[in-house]
Amino acid sequence: MKIIRWLLGRLILILNFIFAPKKLKRPVAEQQKVDQETQHLQLFQYQACPFCVKVRRAMRRKALNITLIDAKKAENKQKLAEQGGQIKVPCLRIEENNEVTWMYESSDIISYLETRFA
Repeated sequence: MKIIRWLLGRLILILNFIFAPKKLKRPVAEQQKVDQETQHLQLFQYQACPFCVKVRRAMRRKALNITLIDAKKAENKQKLAEQGGQIKVPCLRIEENNEVTWMYESSDIISYLETRFA
């Protein structure tokens, strides 16, 4: 089963690389403003998770430079469990007005990003 998962994960990554969506082109000043807003966002993810790939593709389409955190690393997994409440990816950590929110579902994350960065 591990071999099948590994092969499917590599296939997902290859297809994602080949069919990567185009980035949104913004004026430089506007992109800098968006980059500044995304500094307070972190995406906890696994590289080959299909739901994480879905979120990363949406981020690329919107040209969002959100910090990606590998949730397979022990310290990141522990942070996700302790602060987020569960070990589940993708998970978007949103820090606004000194408050931290953890968003877990890929469709919810994409909706949030599309609404916030419309």
